Amino acid sequence: MSSTISSNRPGGGIKWRWPSVHPEGRKFLLIAGIVTLCFWLLGWEIVGWLAFGITIWVAAFFRDPVRVTPTGSDLVIAPADGLVTQIAEVPPPPEIAGADGLGDAAMLRVSIFMSVFDVHINRTPVAGILRKLVYIPGKFVNADLDKASEENERQHFVVERADGTRIGFTQIAGLVARRIMPFVSMGTELQTGQRVGLIRFGSRVDVYLPAGTTPQVLLGQRTLAGETIVARIGTSGILDGIGQ
Repeated sequence: MSSTISSNRPGGGIKWRWPSVHPEGRKFLLIAGIVTLCFWLLGWEIVGWLAFGITIWVAAFFRDPVRVTPTGSDLVIAPADGLVTQIAEVPPPPEIAGADGLGDAAMLRVSIFMSVFDVHINRTPVAGILRKLVYIPGKFVNADLDKASEENERQHFVVERADGTRIGFTQIAGLVARRIMPFVSMGTELQTGQRVGLIRFGSRVDVYLPAGTTPQVLLGQRTLAGETIVARIGTSGILDGIGQ
């Protein structure tokens, strides 16, 4: 259950803590741990150390840190950890276009690429009702390529806010990703930053912004799911930055 746990007001503090492992990853962690133990019991120390490293990586991959989500009626929050690799004006995906989806007009798409070292729990960028959840089987080309949005295995979400504005976002499998898992179903009422799914082993998430919305992130910027402000609805103007 979410709650107000942070503020920028002076005073107070918070302690760092180890991220938990998401339940979807615990079976993989258990398997990796058992294999590592078997290698050690057999006296295969070199292989045992390699397996131990893989076990640590599995725990890190499925880590599920607590995130503090900014609240605001005009905010669109990042759905994924990763690198902003593309900001482009494109038509909405055909599976979620039309009157019952995102419409047919061109939208700004912000693409966030997740490496195998990023947190892979995805979160909804806005609060509202999940109006569409569409899974599309497909290929597994490099998720960093533009054609991945149309050819790869993917899962589309359309969330309708209380004011009727609809935001779309898409989980896209990559070269080594072989499973896209939703945590929610159509008709679910979502809170901003709520966990909605997981992509196993390297992938990408696209966010489709409605008309009149300008991204608040830059190409090459890193985002944190549930925390980074991707855009403000109704805000216009170009944001520039410096790589340093």
